[in-house]
Amino acid sequence: MENRINLVKTFSVTKAREREELGARVTAWIEANPGVQIVSTFLRQSSDDRFHCFSMVLLCIAAAA
Repeated sequence: MENRINLVKTFSVTKAREREELGARVTAWIEANPGVQIVSTFLRQSSDDRFHCFSMVLLCIAAAA
């Protein structure tokens, strides 16, 4: 049977301090989930007149429970 994406993990931040800490948050999540294989990542930025939102989306294959 072909492995398929069965987990989508999204990290989203709007504040400057959160953006600075995003890499550490993602790394901590990856380390805490060794049974997850990241297949693809997407980075998105959106903004309006007051806020800038940055999102990192991980498409993953998680080991069966």
